[in-house]
Amino acid sequence: MKYDVIIIGAGPGGIFSAYELLQKKDNLSIAVFDSGYSLEKRRCPIDGEKVKNCIKCKTCAIMSGFGGAGAFSDGKYNITNDFGGTLYEYIGRTKAIELMKYVDEINVSHGGQDTKLYSTAGTQFKKLCLQNKLRLLDASVRHLGTDINYVVLENIYNELKPRVDFHFQTPVERIEVFEDGYRVICRDESFECGKCIVSVGRSGSKWMEKVCKELDIPTKSNRVDIGVRVELPAVIFSHLTDELYESKIVYRTEKFEDNVRTFCMNPYGMVVNENTNGIVTVNGHSYEGKEKRTENTNFALLVAKHFSDPFKDSNGYGESIARLSNMLGGGVIVQRFGDLVRGRRTNEKRLEESTVTPTLAATPGDLSLVLPKRILDGIIEMIYALDKIAPGTANDDTLLYGVEVKFYNMEVDIDNHLETRYKGLYIIGDGSGVTHSLSHASASGVYVARRIAEEMA
Repeated sequence: MKYDVIIIGAGPGGIFSAYELLQKKDNLSIAVFDSGYSLEKRRCPIDGEKVKNCIKCKTCAIMSGFGGAGAFSDGKYNITNDFGGTLYEYIGRTKAIELMKYVDEINVSHGGQDTKLYSTAGTQFKKLCLQNKLRLLDASVRHLGTDINYVVLENIYNELKPRVDFHFQTPVERIEVFEDGYRVICRDESFECGKCIVSVGRSGSKWMEKVCKELDIPTKSNRVDIGVRVELPAVIFSHLTDELYESKIVYRTEKFEDNVRTFCMNPYGMVVNENTNGIVTVNGHSYEGKEKRTENTNFALLVAKHFSDPFKDSNGYGESIARLSNMLGGGVIVQRFGDLVRGRRTNEKRLEESTVTPTLAATPGDLSLVLPKRILDGIIEMIYALDKIAPGTANDDTLLYGVEVKFYNMEVDIDNHLETRYKGLYIIGDGSGVTHSLSHASASGVYVARRIAEEMA
């Protein structure tokens, strides 16, 4: 079959590409390919009772399928150029913010109308952070929650379904370039198109690397973020989360002058497993509905590592640390902060006696056997720094889950239109290495869709 546009990947970049293409030019023939399932069929087998840990499904329902890895996230759309990617370097700061606000309008009109838009503007906490060697980054954030995020995706999917050919459980093996367009080759058949948008997310990093190599598209190494997920009583951070919801806080360590940052804060949320290329790491979710809230708040503490010659495989480095955690703990390891600083392993007894009830069934253990000393020292420093603005953060019973790794795709060589050296082949979203968030990935999809619609007018 031949389509006007083929989109590879049904995550936020792919979804908003398809949505905006139909808004601008509703007679286009569009196909979307994804290795995962349609939204209603995405089900993780972990139920907390019969299945407590990741069983490494062939296709991870959390990472792949309609909505991408963000489908079961807590649905935070940060409107800012301060973090979440470098899209503004390609399209300009004003345009990037404009597109993120447009994405927010679409989410609100598709079921998110009762959710709140938080902002750091004018907050008292900026001063409090600065007084304690911390820096609070500027942002507005729409928190949909895992539940409302699903509703929004469902409404967008139902709108797209009659007008777009979705090919789920259909991984693309390779892309071929020919004179008038592109051939997308799957296991059993191939499809042709005039324009091709690649939006495979972080989980598609290895596939993206392979495609770039086959098509001789230049790339360069990106960073990897390594750390832990912190879980503590929600009341300790409530003064921050009630006003800001998501507080992106950066600390520069005294020992090594490394930057440690908070990431993906989930007030009254839960800690969850995540499977990336067969490696089990940890993440967090939270719900907008009060009936699904827990008594805990969780967030990640991450240290970014960049590499240069002779070693450039940042993702490989992160994977090796995650594999070590999986080897020692059979998956994710959990440790009390008090045990970590005393240099002892957390055991079942100490965990049961903890005042913090874990929301994820993880293996009690010793994170110092997994994380490099420099990274662990930075995390410990950061916890003590946060304790000054949120007393209780450094309590003995604060739980640390490891490891959390944020893999970033290598940066693909694209121009200011997010187009490769091949005319009509676009690489967007987290798969490009340019964006690192739901809002930036979605905005990149809108940007490219408008570009294609103009060219095909």
